[in-house]
Formats: sequence, C-alpha cells, structure tokens
Amino acid sequence: MKWIIPLVLVLASNWACAHGVKLSVPDHPKWKQECGSCHIAYPPQFLTAGNWQKMMNSLDKHFGENAVLDPQDKKDIGEFLTRYAATGAKHSASSLRISDTAWFRHEHDELSAKAWVNPAIRSRANCTACHVNAERGDWSERGIRMPAGLREEENDNDD
Repeated sequence: MKWIIPLVLVLASNWACAHGVKLSVPDHPKWKQECGSCHIAYPPQFLTAGNWQKMMNSLDKHFGENAVLDPQDKKDIGEFLTRYAATGAKHSASSLRISDTAWFRHEHDELSAKAWVNPAIRSRANCTACHVNAERGDWSERGIRMPAGLREEENDNDD
C-alpha cells in the first residue's frame, strides 16, 4: 500500500513532463561532425551566446583537450551556436560546463552524488547514459531510461 502514493506521483509527473523538451535545432552537419566526434553535439540552447563564444575561442584547451578547428569551420560552428544559444543567467556558467548552469542543476536535482559516479554514467557530461534519444534532439522526460545499476541504487535509497 505504501507504494501507491509514490506511483501516483511518478505517473502524474511523467504525464506533466511527457511533453518535455524536444529541441528544434536546424541541421548543421559540420557541428554534428566536429563536436559529435568526441561527445554528443550539445544543443546550442544549453549555453548562452557569450559562453559559446568563449568556448570557441579556447578550443586549444577544450576541457583538457586540443579541439582546434579549421578557421572556417570554427567560424561557421561558432555562428551557429551563438545564433541558437539560450538567453538568461540560468543557462550561463563561468566554467563553460553545461552541468554547472543553474538550469542543469535544477533539472537534475533529484540525482544523488553517487549517481554521477555510477559506472553506467561516469560523468555529468554523459547525457546519453539516460537521455537515450538526445542525439535526435529528444530531451523529454519520456525519453529517459535510467541505467540498470542506477535504478538499483535509487531503489536502495527508498528503503
């Protein structure tokens, strides 16, 4: 009987969030190719134009890696990212990490610190560990599939 209330709450929240976030991002093959060669090509709406500009101007030290691009590709991708960038402080991070934005922290506040180091996830940057349709622009709640090990850890916390 004690599981009925949580079940109702989960179903209600899933229904409310089912329409979730389906980001509309115009096709940009070079962005997908270059950014997606090392990690998911994060949608421009995840950071502000200022953050994307700073990131594109520091590709020689892109989170510990050299991600320098051909000047024309850098210009084209940079213009694409800034054109479709988010606005507002909740999408800005001085670290340039999407996971450091207020928006990201709010959207993921139900996850424990233990979840982020789970072998199935490993990092806050590994979006596709749970957002299985993210590469197609579907970031909705409906598209989330929690890794098996994480589901077990979360269930252990419910006892």
